[in-house]
Amino acid sequence: MSSSTVDPADPVFLLHRGGKMAITSTVPLTSREDLSLAYTPGVARVCEAIAADPALVDDYTWVSHTVAVVTDGSAVLGLGNIGPRAALPVMEGKAVLFKQFAGVDAVPVCLDTQDVDEIVAVVRALAPSFGGINLEDISAPRCFEIERRLDEALDIPVFHDDQHGTAIVVLAALRNAATLLDRKLGDLRVAVSGAGAAGVAVTKMLIAGGVNPDQVVVCDSKGIIGRHRTELTGTKAELAASTNADGRHGDITEALRDADVLVGVSGGQIPEAAVAGMAPGGIVFALANPTPEVHPEVAARHVAVVATGRSDYPNQINNVLAFPGVFRGALDAGATRITEAMKVAAADAIAGVVAESLTADAIVPSPLDPRVAPAVAEAVAEAARRDGVARR
Repeated sequence: MSSSTVDPADPVFLLHRGGKMAITSTVPLTSREDLSLAYTPGVARVCEAIAADPALVDDYTWVSHTVAVVTDGSAVLGLGNIGPRAALPVMEGKAVLFKQFAGVDAVPVCLDTQDVDEIVAVVRALAPSFGGINLEDISAPRCFEIERRLDEALDIPVFHDDQHGTAIVVLAALRNAATLLDRKLGDLRVAVSGAGAAGVAVTKMLIAGGVNPDQVVVCDSKGIIGRHRTELTGTKAELAASTNADGRHGDITEALRDADVLVGVSGGQIPEAAVAGMAPGGIVFALANPTPEVHPEVAARHVAVVATGRSDYPNQINNVLAFPGVFRGALDAGATRITEAMKVAAADAIAGVVAESLTADAIVPSPLDPRVAPAVAEAVAEAARRDGVARR
């Protein structure tokens, strides 16, 4: 966007002027004694203690409540590869959400490289300053390798929110939609439109949460993923081996034939006729932003429950329901990583917040519901301790 397209009177630009966040001190600095305690000479004693016992960094620095929000700017919102500087307003926004909803301090780290090796090296080098790494808006398939390598290399939680945050909230929403419709997850036939970062993670999370993998069909831009697709590699090859037991071929219309659930995470448009081919009493999660794969009013003509990623329609499936509480719980437990059980626990906690008041227009809590992050944090911390990845 050129400067000529910036309207200084626009409320959006007014809000963003100077950025959305700042660093503040947690200690007084009003006297010589304050300075001697917070800085030299007093700080040297703390440094020596941490040098002798590195675990003390959690107690005497900000590490235990701070995460890095890391991006390379390659897949920002629906804007695509806009680079690290243009990504910074989004990363600031994530940091503000961390603080507002879970009391977690977060620092935007926008990297001017899209090389996997360089990103991994930089984040590894930065890791001692943080208690967790939130990867954000990094394009697939590079995001899978970056997360895997960092997860193996670091002893702090690494979480790619575009994958796992979305997947956690989708599982929570599907649990409640199934409960509302008196269905069991294991009986649902699910079509996932999109096999990028979110689509892969959603598929894995639904299976971890109880959906039968044989009943899952995933589509990418070339159609249904299955064993007939001999060109597939990496994560798509894994999906082909573990889903689509019926061996379906074709496009999203065929994937949706008699399906109970559509999860759209592709951005592509799905024709009404395809939705009409779903089984009666179906569920549609059309999550592309700002334009859902199928308009919610169109989907509502054919299914019982509709959700989107937008705030102006009911049932907003938004990552903010997940990531603040997930990191709060992981940090509280001193978790060394985030496990599948911790993610499933987060989904269960989100679903539980509104479990006693379900309606077709309220299968997930509002992103502003103050009960969500504490419930997720408690569930995630407990799961971390059960999984043996907690240090506290």
